[in-house]
Amino acid sequence: MNAETNAETNAETNAGAPAALPVVDYLCNAFFPDRQALWDEAIAATGINVRVRRGPDEAFCDGDTMVGRMDALGVATVLLSTGDLSARAAIDPRDYDHFAMRWDEYGELTKRHPGRFAALLVVDPTRGMAGVAEARSRIADDPTVVGLYLHTHSWDRRFDHADYYPWYAMCADLDIPVAMQAGTSGGLMASECGHPIGIDRPALYFPTVRFVLSHTGWPWVDEAVSLALKFPNVYLGTGAYPPRHWHASVHQFLTGPGRRKVLFGTNFPTVAHAKALAQIDELGLRDDVRARLIGGTAYEVFPRLAPVPGLLGTAGGSA
Repeated sequence: MNAETNAETNAETNAGAPAALPVVDYLCNAFFPDRQALWDEAIAATGINVRVRRGPDEAFCDGDTMVGRMDALGVATVLLSTGDLSARAAIDPRDYDHFAMRWDEYGELTKRHPGRFAALLVVDPTRGMAGVAEARSRIADDPTVVGLYLHTHSWDRRFDHADYYPWYAMCADLDIPVAMQAGTSGGLMASECGHPIGIDRPALYFPTVRFVLSHTGWPWVDEAVSLALKFPNVYLGTGAYPPRHWHASVHQFLTGPGRRKVLFGTNFPTVAHAKALAQIDELGLRDDVRARLIGGTAYEVFPRLAPVPGLLGTAGGSA
């Protein structure tokens, strides 16, 4: 490779790269110690091969401990799926709502640690327009609510189900994104509704709404990648899968045409922050690709997400 080619390659590498940014985790479940028994019970009941870590740097904890971990790792903000119990969740102790933060818990957490946490409002499609109106009001009143989270397996509805369209329309009005678990369900729920192809029509109908297909779409990873490649408003989220176990298609997309389309997430407690970030370092990513993955793209997808003063540039490498 000659000097001229080297110069062109460096220019392409740095073109449009963000300044150094701290880490953003786009998806985390409630992490308080009282949720540990819930996870243990759910895993035992379903028999799924998921290990909930209990080491001192990765176990369930209080807010102060989590923020201490975040500081040590350069994690600026963690996005928490948040909502109150639905009518069905009040009956089923393993419904997803139990794994999410409650609004009162979230409120106390953000008062004590402003800027370090943001909320993804959990969608309940059974509430119809009343649920949409309530969500709209909460989003208007609280700037730390930065998007929606859709656990579609709880409702056995495809992403293009009519019940979701009023929620997507609200997102278009308010310029907020939707993150959703795509792929198979981790519990004993129907999985067909999580096929990534279900976002095809909503992405066409709502071209300004940013959709994040979480959990890499596994086992339909290629399908999820193809949709993120096809649509400017569809992104791939890595939550729940340690980087060492990402499908080859994820790595190829991230280092190629999808270097601005992949978001870092843990879905804690299924993946610990320290473990995930250490494994990202093993991927050998270019600085600009790594910076976008761990935070740069998140700030574009979630425009209500504000950088945390004092942490800007503490992680993410130079670009």
